[in-house]
Amino acid sequence: MKRNFFLAFALVWSLLLSVGALAQGEAFGPVRNAIRSSSSRDLAQFFAPSVELSFDGDKQSYSATQAEFVMKDFFAKHSPASFDFIHYGGSNEGTPYAVGKYTGKDGAYRMFVKMKSAGGSMKIATIDFTKEN
Repeated sequence: MKRNFFLAFALVWSLLLSVGALAQGEAFGPVRNAIRSSSSRDLAQFFAPSVELSFDGDKQSYSATQAEFVMKDFFAKHSPASFDFIHYGGSNEGTPYAVGKYTGKDGAYRMFVKMKSAGGSMKIATIDFTKEN
């Protein structure tokens, strides 16, 4: 009896976790599409008023408008051959994030995107690109 209860509990728990991951993935769907199409304009629609961009450890904070131009320059120099998020998560405070693999013409990057609540919706607060060796 205890074993059946444990199996049922484990099944319900795993279903709840998978639904949560799916919901987080859906929140990042439009962001994924903007990155795949290398559209800095579409991506900028999801920027918080201040965005931290990091390229191989060189971090800087930009206004949403400045960040759009920085991303436009990055996409021009490293146009994506492929991109997809491979992991979704959230902090204990409920801050959603996603980790992706961005493959450009000059190599692959690990990409980290963190969102925060701004103006009643979730907006991109951080984008971090780290070149893979």
